[in-house]
Amino acid sequence: MYDYLKGEIVSKQINSYRGSHIVIDVNNVGYLIQTNKRTLSKLNNGQKETKIYVSLSHKEDSMSLTGFATREERDIFNILQSVSGIGVKLALLLLDEFDISELVEIMIKQDYKELSRAKGVGVKVAQKIILELKDKLITWANVNPSDIIEVSQDNKNISQDNLIEVQSVLISLGYTQEEIKKAFKEVMSSNKDCTKTEDILKYSLEYLSKL
Repeated sequence: MYDYLKGEIVSKQINSYRGSHIVIDVNNVGYLIQTNKRTLSKLNNGQKETKIYVSLSHKEDSMSLTGFATREERDIFNILQSVSGIGVKLALLLLDEFDISELVEIMIKQDYKELSRAKGVGVKVAQKIILELKDKLITWANVNPSDIIEVSQDNKNISQDNLIEVQSVLISLGYTQEEIKKAFKEVMSSNKDCTKTEDILKYSLEYLSKL
């Protein structure tokens, strides 16, 4: 229903009975949006035309908005909630503990021990999250090898397999082939030593978040 809200942040609360949240004024309407500390650290009170990417949660007796500074965080938040037993609170906690590249790297490596260091996430829960999410975050569908070959020719030190792996993750986040191709070319030209999967993903997301 909502993709983002754009307006002025009029208040931020880190610890309240409602948890961490912001109020954003959009055309004289105040929207209360729950979020986490990581997102709050990126936002400034009184900042004009702040864009907040939101997700609408609808329960039997209530509706609420959860917001993030980037589309990628919001999309990962929605994907996390697709795991049975993972609700808004735990998804927010995971995105507070780990940034996107860390979280995706954990899924790639299936490192449940690292995931379980987040507060409220035991070993069994961590294993369940990885089991249910790894195929969603690392999908090989609709990969176009010709784009990868073209990009990798510019840097012989980068494995095509690494690029395909990162491309698959970005596709699962909703990016188009053209956007991904532009991101790879930018990463290759500005980060010549960037060869690891997690680094390529990190810098690609940084580039795409600015589009």
